[in-house]
Amino acid sequence: MGRPRKDSQEARPFVKWAGGKAQLLEELLARLPERLGTYHEPFVGGGALFFRLRALGKAKKACLADANPELMAAYQSLRDSPEAVISELELLVGKTRKEDFYEIRAQSPDAMTAAQRTARLIYLNKMGFNGLYRVNRKGLFNVPFGQNDKAKILDAENLWAVHRALQGVRLELGSFHTVLKRAKAGDFVYFDPPYQPLSKSSSFTAYAKGGFGEAEQRHLARVVEELARRGVEVLLSNSASPLASALYEREGYEVARIDARRAINSKATGRGAIKELLVRVHARPPSERRPVKERQLSIDFAEPAAVRSRRTARPA
Repeated sequence: MGRPRKDSQEARPFVKWAGGKAQLLEELLARLPERLGTYHEPFVGGGALFFRLRALGKAKKACLADANPELMAAYQSLRDSPEAVISELELLVGKTRKEDFYEIRAQSPDAMTAAQRTARLIYLNKMGFNGLYRVNRKGLFNVPFGQNDKAKILDAENLWAVHRALQGVRLELGSFHTVLKRAKAGDFVYFDPPYQPLSKSSSFTAYAKGGFGEAEQRHLARVVEELARRGVEVLLSNSASPLASALYEREGYEVARIDARRAINSKATGRGAIKELLVRVHARPPSERRPVKERQLSIDFAEPAAVRSRRTARPA
């Protein structure tokens, strides 16, 4: 894929996100199609692959999405008003005490401006325990203080680079299955969902209220297959769990098991090397594609009832 262009700094993820792909970029780049069409990333998270592609002059048309409202609000603020975000972060620099952290964590983002909301997210991500982002059933951030007095709360140079990389990019808040409404033949979709746990205590999926469990994993696998049938190129990452293996180790799918380090875990002993799946699904040739009828789409790929009820249920 070549080296990043040198006419500006390459943007890096502005938040640390579970499953971040900075360490696996070369593995991912090696599996991309020659032509991307429009680049879609429905679980954008930290956006490491997207930012690298933009630095390489790729992904000239892109749509980034996530189900996390705080995250997508931050992307929009940095795309549209980086100077306002930087001004708000300047007010938080130096607030490294435990008392400062919990005071800022207790503030409601609903009462904030877009720039304040973004600055709060970045601050909590930098100062929280091990860079976690986690919410409870009410959607409230509940990560404890991380005692990281050396954290770089404000990296203005990178925030401006992020701003430049996001110009012309479509940003959406929503579930991954909505990519079916936008992706067309010749496009490329990268899925990096919350990983299927390898054990009952190996990971968590509370990055947006409602979680991401087995029903969502199975729904995602159906969406992947449907995209391929429409002529869309797909790449997906997941843990090498029994469920993920069963869903994706099938005829016509290229599956690689690679070593990766889990950088975010509540216990230091859980941050070692693990096996991950990289799944490459090629677009079906025109003779094997099927026409799309919008009505049938709404029937076949609506959220499963179990998923919808968890997402909309009020917390007890």
